Amino acid sequence: MREAVADAARRLAHAGVASPQADAEELLAHALGVRRSALVTVSSVDPTALNRFTVLVEQRADRVPLQHLTGVAGFRYLELSVGPGVFVPRPETELLAGWAIDRLRPHPAPLVADLCAGSGAIALSIAHELPNAEVYAVELDQLAVAWAGRNADARTAAGDRRITLIQADAADPRTLAGQDGTLDAVLTNPPYVPDDAIVDREVAEHDPPLALYGGPDGLCVVRRLIDRAAQLLKPGGLLGIEHADLQGEALLAAVTADGRFRDVLDHVDLNGRPRFTTATRR
Repeated sequence: MREAVADAARRLAHAGVASPQADAEELLAHALGVRRSALVTVSSVDPTALNRFTVLVEQRADRVPLQHLTGVAGFRYLELSVGPGVFVPRPETELLAGWAIDRLRPHPAPLVADLCAGSGAIALSIAHELPNAEVYAVELDQLAVAWAGRNADARTAAGDRRITLIQADAADPRTLAGQDGTLDAVLTNPPYVPDDAIVDREVAEHDPPLALYGGPDGLCVVRRLIDRAAQLLKPGGLLGIEHADLQGEALLAAVTADGRFRDVLDHVDLNGRPRFTTATRR
């Protein structure tokens, strides 16, 4: 087993995969049908599992996302189903979700919207960690909605019941129009990649373009979402928007210039890079 993992890690490193050892271990665990932590109890790999592992490694070397090969992506305390057609949730977005959860925890029954919800990662984490929250997840892309629905069904079966999934343009004034002025928080990981940006193959070839690209400066959709969030939030309601690491100042300025928000702040990720902007509705 150790030899198989070492050979796979070398193959993945040669292909430019950022975390070859970890990915090789995850793929072997998936081929064996066990968790990665259980690999320490495995001394050998049968030929059938080894063949599955070899195929998976070659696919990963061709830069198919690890999460597409295993079918799951971890996000905070959840495992979400993901695959072709949906944006794979990133660890950085966990910080935005955590920021909101910490601030909403004292609220007896927060009303929250996750705009551009993708797989539903933010919405489902809030529903899971704040059992009294009522959460709307809004997503436009049909394939992404299907994945979000699958995840929402799984969480509903597990007891996280107050989740409403809506297929719509999150920035359209007609979307959630009945909730204008009522929400306690609006959160979004929107498409913010500039149209001409160079991204990793995993992103360029496998993440849906609708979830990635946001115009020449990456902020065209974001500006519409700022306006829609201001309409949806009640006074004192929270806004949280993820952004690219070079957009911190621009997004801070955009939220401030709107005029309907106070306490506008930018936050860094675990690597110290600007990652999300927050504000409070006046």
